[in-house]
Amino acid sequence: MAQRNAKISLKPSKSRAALTITHPNAAGIDIGSASHYVAVPPDRDDEPVREFSSFTEDLHALADWLKACKVDTVAMESTGVYWIPLFELLESRGFTVLLVNARHVKNVSGRKSDVLDCQWLQQLMSYGLLRGAFRPVDAICVLRALWRQRGMLLRSQGRQVQHMQKALTQMNVQLANVISDVVGETGQKILRAIVAGEHDGQVLAAMKDARIRASHAEITKSLQGNWRPEHLFSLQQALAMFDFIGTQVAECDREIEEQLRALQTHDGEPPEGKKKARARNAPKFDLRTQLFKMCGVDLTRIDGINVTTAIAVISETGNDMSRFPTVGHFTSWLGLCPGTKITGGKVMSGKTKRVANRAAQALKLAAAALRSSQSALGAYFRRLCARMDKPKAVTAAAHKLARLIYMMLTKGEEYTDQGQDYYEERYRERVLRQLAQRAEKMGMRLVPGEIVTP
Repeated sequence: MAQRNAKISLKPSKSRAALTITHPNAAGIDIGSASHYVAVPPDRDDEPVREFSSFTEDLHALADWLKACKVDTVAMESTGVYWIPLFELLESRGFTVLLVNARHVKNVSGRKSDVLDCQWLQQLMSYGLLRGAFRPVDAICVLRALWRQRGMLLRSQGRQVQHMQKALTQMNVQLANVISDVVGETGQKILRAIVAGEHDGQVLAAMKDARIRASHAEITKSLQGNWRPEHLFSLQQALAMFDFIGTQVAECDREIEEQLRALQTHDGEPPEGKKKARARNAPKFDLRTQLFKMCGVDLTRIDGINVTTAIAVISETGNDMSRFPTVGHFTSWLGLCPGTKITGGKVMSGKTKRVANRAAQALKLAAAALRSSQSALGAYFRRLCARMDKPKAVTAAAHKLARLIYMMLTKGEEYTDQGQDYYEERYRERVLRQLAQRAEKMGMRLVPGEIVTP
């Protein structure tokens, strides 16, 4: 053992390149809510670390000082949204700005202060040891902000539905037990009649749509309550707020439509495909056509992806995939690709990394909807569910959807579903080929046999 250890060389490898300064004109900024600490190379100013307030006038002074110090690259670290005004200002002034992950610069123990943080950022950036977070172009950022605003409004509207259901329950009006959706067509008619003063169960039950499975007698029975005035007032307030948020959602849809028209780079109409049911909360305008004119391909042809999923992904990533060199970079940014935790030559874990990515969340919801799809992707997802637990199968299927989106946007080719039978036949061929290889290793040979039917 001693002789074997003596052969181990402790000298550094000559092939490993030494650290060199790749960004000599880099600056580091530690972002705060009230002030920002900025560090430039020590030879650029007698006071290489300065503090600037977060007022707009001071932000312009910060940019002027960086120009005077001949800085061209800026690395900043922040949590929350305090970085956005300074990021946009510096980017408009011609600086290359990188927003870095705070966890990537906290691996060195020692004293913690704003001055040391900005100096450490500047040093790491000078040696090219930091990578900036992905941020799409400004036009896509506008679309992303609008779509996120719309999502926030829909969540607020959902809370008002809960308030309406609570008021009904307090009055012992069991409408939710006979109608699946209290804000559907029938539910809206009944709720508005109740707020207007109509409390006769027979009259209210006559408003039901023909598609409601519950009988007239069941609905009448469910609408017998105590009709206390304080609960009626709560119901009226929740319904009014629900309607107001609905008008805000409509205004947001108009802004989204205008922004999509500004992003159009292709002509024509999307090709005919399988008719998909309209998503309940989808915008009222022709979103599918607008996305096709923006991307040049129809992402909704992929099974499981509807218009709301497509715009959720496009609003986060944009239609230009050149920022991601390969499909692996794209799926890694989404947090959908397997992890590579290897120690001692042994794979310890292949768990995906935890990220808060809205595009990945939308793709996971789309993947979960493949369970009942009679398509190749549906068969693929069901086979994954048979091999592993449901969350892992959803992540794996979302990973496949992300790869398809990347290929469509980069190559400009439409997706064509080969069908469930095609996938099953390919899977059978793959299994037979693997069995034949295993049999050959054992000195045997597979021979097709006759199928005996009882």
